Parts: sequence; C-alpha cells; structure tokens
Amino acid sequence: MKKALVVFSGGQDSTTCLFWALKHFDQVETVTFDYNQRHKEEIEVAKKIAHEMSVENTVIDMSLLNQLTSNALTRSDIEIKEGEDGELPTTFVDGRNHLFLSFAAIMAKAKGINHIITGVCETDFSGYPDCRDMFVKSLNVTLNLAMDYNFVIHTPLMWIDKKETWALAAELGAFDYIREKTLTCYNGIVGDGCGECPACKLRSEGLRKFLEEQGTGVSTHV
Repeated sequence: MKKALVVFSGGQDSTTCLFWALKHFDQVETVTFDYNQRHKEEIEVAKKIAHEMSVENTVIDMSLLNQLTSNALTRSDIEIKEGEDGELPTTFVDGRNHLFLSFAAIMAKAKGINHIITGVCETDFSGYPDCRDMFVKSLNVTLNLAMDYNFVIHTPLMWIDKKETWALAAELGAFDYIREKTLTCYNGIVGDGCGECPACKLRSEGLRKFLEEQGTGVSTHV
C-alpha cells in the first residue's frame, strides 16, 4: 500500500496537493503546524477540509518558531509588505519549510509512510529560499541520511504558476471546492479572501488568467 503524508495548511496550494495525493496514493494523511500564525482560522480550515475529505489530520505545536524569528505571519505588530529592492517579504518565516518537512518526516517514519507532499513552488515563490527545488532535493537527501529511511518528497506545484495551479485543481475535479473552502488570505478570509494582501493578489491574478483562458466571465472576487 502506497501511503503519503501531506503538509497541510488548508490553503489553495496544500489543498490542491491533498487532492493530488488522494489520486496517486492508497492512503493519505495530513499534518498541520501551529506556529502561532496570525490567523488561527488556518488551523480550523485545515481540520475541516481534512474531515470532509475523510483523511486523518494531526496538528503539531510549533510555537517555538515564533520565539526564534520575527515576521508578519506571527506578529500582529509587523506590517504585511511585499519585498522591495531585493528584500524578502515581511511574511517570510525563516526555517519554516525546513522545520515543517523535518517534523513531517519524523511523523511519517513513525507511521511507516515514505511519501511526503508539500505545496512549495519556485515559480510563484516570492523569493522564499525554502521554496526552491534545490532546497527540497537537498533536504530529501539529508532526511534519508539522518533517519536511514527512504523518504520521497513530492512537490506537484514546483514548476507551475498560480494559473496552472487552478488548472490542476480543475483537472482533479476540485476547482469549486478549492476556490470556496480554502484559506490563502493573510487576513484570514476564506475563499477569494480580502483581495488586498499579497497572497490574495497572487491567487486572484492566477484565477483571472485561468478563467480568461477558459473563456468564462466569472468574477474573481466575491
């Protein structure tokens, strides 16, 4: 039996990966990390989606991360801003994907799972260094050596942009579900979100391009 563990936030990308995993693996579980993120709704949305998809969801306390680094996703007193002059956005959380994948691997080995799936993407990655293919491949080797276990980290979205991510959702029969029930917005608004934060702008621009390509005039904002 092929088993997979999805690193799962309840957002557009990780939910697309969940549907992808359900298509490609016999048994799927999800893991969600509580790192004192700005909107706790993210955790509740992840739990709800996992329940609706009939997959097990484990929430792991990663609040230590908030003690180690300051960023706009964990500190309400830091403004959400896109990167300027080569700087990273204020939403970048140092070490987040490194720690998430490492803890996911520990959990996966304990459960006899070899396949780990994450929604990181180098095409629309805002310059985040831990979303790069090079990093994921390097960590995959490191985890295998560290635990003497044959992990395979899958990144279904690595080389596609947001328009293509919407297309993949449609191909998986999950377009409406992902549009209506996922939480990508940095301000914690489910679905099409606030329309103003960087995450919403990226999501809605990809949606606009996808809908235009499909020849539909459906609004990209509720």
